[in-house]
Amino acid sequence: MSGSAIAQVLTTRPDLFAFEVRGRIHQSDIEAMARTLEMAFDSLGTLDMLIIMRDWDGLDMAAAFDGEALKAQGRAAAHVRKYGVVGAPAWAKAMINLFSPLTPVDEKTFELAEEQAAWDWIGGAPASERGAA
Repeated sequence: MSGSAIAQVLTTRPDLFAFEVRGRIHQSDIEAMARTLEMAFDSLGTLDMLIIMRDWDGLDMAAAFDGEALKAQGRAAAHVRKYGVVGAPAWAKAMINLFSPLTPVDEKTFELAEEQAAWDWIGGAPASERGAA
């Protein structure tokens, strides 16, 4: 997903998918992320997911209603165990916190300054930190 507003972050666990968001999300960005997750759902069954929103600059309307993304989102309830979002805008954080009790997914939001706490909560780290500690 190079050149995309959404970049996959390699992690220390094969069943932990992390993505970093920088800039405005376009339909091609959300479709690439959805394809990555669909393949992971098919091969792994269940996984954990962490989204880190560093410099989010909005979402194109086409991305918000993309068919591939909606399909992946619909499957997520059966395939995602833990879902964390770091640096979500206030409206997204409110939606996650409001609907979290209604889903089987363990969902939690974190401020950007709490990124390490998010990695600790989800039980992993960026792959580049494998040798650190």
